[in-house]
Amino acid sequence: MARIHASALVDPGARLADDVEVGPFTVIGPHVQIGRGTRIGSHCVIEGRTTIGEDNEIFQFVSLGAAPQDKKYKGEPTRLEIGDRNTIREFCTFNLGTVQQEGVTRVGDDNWIMAYVHIAHDVSVGNRTILANNATLAGHVSVGDWAIIGGLTGVHQFVKIGAHTMIGFATAVSQDVPPFMLIDGNPAAARGFNAEGLRRRGFSPVRVAAVKAMHRALYRDGLTLAQASERIAALAQTQPETEGDVRLMLDFLAAASRGIVR
Repeated sequence: MARIHASALVDPGARLADDVEVGPFTVIGPHVQIGRGTRIGSHCVIEGRTTIGEDNEIFQFVSLGAAPQDKKYKGEPTRLEIGDRNTIREFCTFNLGTVQQEGVTRVGDDNWIMAYVHIAHDVSVGNRTILANNATLAGHVSVGDWAIIGGLTGVHQFVKIGAHTMIGFATAVSQDVPPFMLIDGNPAAARGFNAEGLRRRGFSPVRVAAVKAMHRALYRDGLTLAQASERIAALAQTQPETEGDVRLMLDFLAAASRGIVR
């Protein structure tokens, strides 16, 4: 049987796997689903149409599935979906989606989410990210796999953060951040590329060199974005091993809607 503390309030309509742990004074609403191996600390509130996968660890005083902080929200049956093996630390707040987008706020798998992180409505967080203390994601933000967002960083609504990026402490992010880049500041500026992070993830020297060349095209050689994209596309022709990385960058640049941090 699920291990539910006697002081917890779990609605009979909630669906919990048989080994879920629920701590003291936690409240779980009727539309919540929680997968196997997930542990929930004390004084949490999990409400709305929230689905949580397997083997997550949710610390005390977390709020998941509350109504979005959007004046247009009128109680529509929107959702929050959280994947597997995430760590969610104290005082985090993840809100439901809105009908202005897909109606879903999503958090993927294997994310390390530190205290006081806010994930607003319609945000999409990928896999294996790190969100440090007090990182704040406004509505409709997307965060790619392996991204690292520093503490006290604020991300403007609709901003896209590419995979493998690293954003420094207390950065104000109001434009899209291309994959692989290292940025910080207020206003945000590119400081280099995430070379150490890529090496730790097993990128070969050839792939790291290609990312370095992409950074140079975008930030060092005075090219327009169109010219930089042409130079980046040529990398895959001379180094087939880099094709996936080049495609990731080109697709991101083509979809960037707020301009990129430059």
